[in-house]
Amino acid sequence: MIEDKNQQRTQLNDLGEFGLIEHLTKNFKLNQKSTVKGIGDDAAVLNFDNKQVIVTTDLLVEGVHFDLSYMPLKHLGYKAIIVNLSDVFAMNAKATQVTVSIAVSNRFPLEALEDLYAGIETAANIYGIDVIGGDTTSSNKGLLISVTAIGEIEPKNEVYRSGAKPNDLLVVSGDLGAAYMGLQVLEREKEVYKVNPNSQPDLEAYSYIIERQLKPEARKDIIKLLEDLDVKPTSMIDVSDGLSSEIIHICKQSKVGCDLYENKIPLDPQVISTCEEFNIDSTTVALNGGEDYELLFTVSQDDFPKIKANPNLSIIGFMKEEKEGIHLVTRADTRIPIKAQGWKNFND
Repeated sequence: MIEDKNQQRTQLNDLGEFGLIEHLTKNFKLNQKSTVKGIGDDAAVLNFDNKQVIVTTDLLVEGVHFDLSYMPLKHLGYKAIIVNLSDVFAMNAKATQVTVSIAVSNRFPLEALEDLYAGIETAANIYGIDVIGGDTTSSNKGLLISVTAIGEIEPKNEVYRSGAKPNDLLVVSGDLGAAYMGLQVLEREKEVYKVNPNSQPDLEAYSYIIERQLKPEARKDIIKLLEDLDVKPTSMIDVSDGLSSEIIHICKQSKVGCDLYENKIPLDPQVISTCEEFNIDSTTVALNGGEDYELLFTVSQDDFPKIKANPNLSIIGFMKEEKEGIHLVTRADTRIPIKAQGWKNFND
């Protein structure tokens, strides 16, 4: 929960807007040489030395994107940064700066926002980015967080969704479906808590999938890995809305088809066992669950020898001519058209 009755509670109007910003951001340090001026003026000043600039933004809304009954505010601050950095990495770029804006209701004391910003600061330090500005305002609808991420890339090194070619290999980092199943466990425990507030859940058996939901990571390491392997993807996207949606995005923008092989989709054993417990098909979870923040990309077959044995990467499909369509090839060797479900329709 967001507060403890015994904890100190400082009203936000005791500080005012500028005092609040100064208080919450006083510990942020600058990591990037491209940051000329960060927080403290009318605008930030950046110098990218003729590199191309990447900009992406995302909005997180309480009750839509997160539930504070089981999402700690420090984790939420961390996750808000990660989901934006993931989009920068999906362009094959280096993340350098973020701005963070919040709208907050008066049910939140200063100490709650300190926790939120501690998570933001932790993410900034781990990923080596600068928090260079933002805004705070009041809200009558709980908490809203808007993050804009900025990155840099050498000209012609950027990777779009539109570059896949027939005969390219479809590759994904990590494993899929864990964040969605972590959410299912947390939602179940929330319902148990409503019935019996004294119950103490034992979540040890679900530690991996819960962490994937509450504290995801962006795959900065995969961008470095591909550079070290001398592999430039032909197209790339991050897996935020589910594998099926992301494959369709690449196929539509690249004007290609795809065969995705069910038996090649990487699943953690904890995902498989939890799917069995909830009586949910694990392939459906991987296709439609979302919030994995893995990188999905295509590479030329010429690069197959460079990636084939890498434990961080799974080759899961094969790009085809557009007229052949987008299909899941099942374990029974039948071909099923892939449709974009995404998280919104997952419970329909």
